[in-house]
Amino acid sequence: MSKRIRIEESEFLVEFTGDRRDSGKLNGDDFEWDVAELGNGIYHILKDSKSYNVEVLPEMDGKKGLKVNGTIYQSETIGQFDELLKKLGMEKGAGSKVNELKAPMPGLVLSIDVAAGDQLKKGDRVLVLEAMKMENVIKAPADAVVASVEVEKGKTVEKNQVMVRFT
Repeated sequence: MSKRIRIEESEFLVEFTGDRRDSGKLNGDDFEWDVAELGNGIYHILKDSKSYNVEVLPEMDGKKGLKVNGTIYQSETIGQFDELLKKLGMEKGAGSKVNELKAPMPGLVLSIDVAAGDQLKKGDRVLVLEAMKMENVIKAPADAVVASVEVEKGKTVEKNQVMVRFT
């Protein structure tokens, strides 16, 4: 089974060997790893003598969140239709509009780096959210203009709470 996956701005082709998911090819190179499921979407992975703690976060805006050793990444599986659109220069969501940015997890707002009226590019830093003693930089999911900031520095937010609205 093979899947094309996009994490942030990078794409990977993952081809697993048979029904097992402990080995295969990653962008054409052989790989092996040990995966232990700890429950509730939390995994421990050993690859190339390195240890990774991975938590699968809820889907937001059609993308899965992956928390790897405390850093959050957005990932999505790219289907054959998506690849065809890309080849034709019509990528999925190229003209989509983002209305709001929600908290991916409960936490404490450490800093807010935007204000109403700010023009953001995809990937610009919006705010920093502390969760489980880890600082997570929350970035703009797309090019947008900030309509309002719905949270305050030093206050807590709940999971899926709207933090920023866009015009």
